[in-house]
Amino acid sequence: MGCWSRESGVGKLRPLIHLLLPFFIHGVAEEIPISVLVDFTTSALCPPHSPSCPKSLYIVALQQTVVGIFKMVVLPVLGQLADEYGRKPLLLLTFSASIFPFAVMSWKQSEEYVYAYYALRTVSSIISQGSIYCIMFAYVADIVGEDERAAVFGWITGLHSASQFIGDALARFLPPHIIFGVSTSLLIICSVYILIFLSETLRLPDRKDVQPSLFRFPNPIHLLRQRFSSVANAAHLVFSSPTLRGIALVSFFYELGMFGSVTILLYYLKAVFGFNKNQFSEIQMLVGIGSIFSQIVLAPLINPFVGEKVILCFALLASIAYALLYGLAWAPWVAYLSASLGVFFVLVKPFTYAIISKASSSANQGKAQGFIAGVQSIAHLLSPMIMSSLTSLFLSSSAPFECKGFSLICASIIMMISLCFACLLEPRSHSIDDVQADLETPFLN
Repeated sequence: MGCWSRESGVGKLRPLIHLLLPFFIHGVAEEIPISVLVDFTTSALCPPHSPSCPKSLYIVALQQTVVGIFKMVVLPVLGQLADEYGRKPLLLLTFSASIFPFAVMSWKQSEEYVYAYYALRTVSSIISQGSIYCIMFAYVADIVGEDERAAVFGWITGLHSASQFIGDALARFLPPHIIFGVSTSLLIICSVYILIFLSETLRLPDRKDVQPSLFRFPNPIHLLRQRFSSVANAAHLVFSSPTLRGIALVSFFYELGMFGSVTILLYYLKAVFGFNKNQFSEIQMLVGIGSIFSQIVLAPLINPFVGEKVILCFALLASIAYALLYGLAWAPWVAYLSASLGVFFVLVKPFTYAIISKASSSANQGKAQGFIAGVQSIAHLLSPMIMSSLTSLFLSSSAPFECKGFSLICASIIMMISLCFACLLEPRSHSIDDVQADLETPFLN
């Protein structure tokens, strides 16, 4: 850490270059297909010139619901495995998970292939959605000093916003039929890069004495008991800390509102204003430009003066306004105005991770980040089905009253609850007892 503390500015990211480069490429690859996926899905599943497409809304909601169910278990386990077996193998797994669904969609965009894509994408999202950030920030915490983490997390999420901007720009100009092929190629490149160049940061214990057991089929009941014990220990770690307990509630209600909004937003804009791939890309590029500035430049400058809590509360307030404006949008330009609030609401995630990291010891980074990511996945389970059902109802002719964006207004109200919990937070650093505590349960004996 000594060499780290002597660096200044963006040069502090130099020790992370072999993580950040594939992370950037992965962000570009994941972002490129988003705007075109709406058109592919609706054209494959719905009648031509249909004003709305309930089937596409429900398949997306079903996918996210299934992902949410399994993520509740998988995310905490992945965080624990990253603490036990190292960051690199888990990063390689999560970064490469999207290769197969994207490859399927690049082959053909018929109804059968769209269903196959969503099935494979469900599996890949269970593995990678949320866990990439969780394991990455555990990797960063291994080599970055506690006082520097908020700024570094901001730079990393800013880099992700930059990758999204590049991805949206490419999507705006690339022919639709090659978009998934480009994404698949980029995902393969970043996975190979991690395999060859990324170094392990976690000091792993000598496992020579347990190596023979790896060649025996483990007792599944014994493994389940060990995993349950590990999850229980992670839960104790979070709920015994007022800071971690509070940020878990903040994350739950924020994701309950925001994740559902993101799930249905593009379909809502297509149904209400007739937006297509080009408008979607423009809106996402608008968010990307502002968020790059706010995360890389603005947040590191103001954080030393106001602290993580104030920035988090301000970002949550921007999130509430973002969903509310979309819900009340009366003209297409209002959607662009709402998107401009992305400059601020993107700060929610880096400062949430910073508060979690500061409240956790180095040995418990994966467990704390993984458990709270599991809490977020409960929101990911509940939100899509509720939001898609509400959106489909209020876009139809049988709506109880005229308010096409009612589901987004509900999302903004839910995020107000998150803001209330954020105002009650008292961010604290972990105690010396936390540093010495070892709640880790081995995966195999």
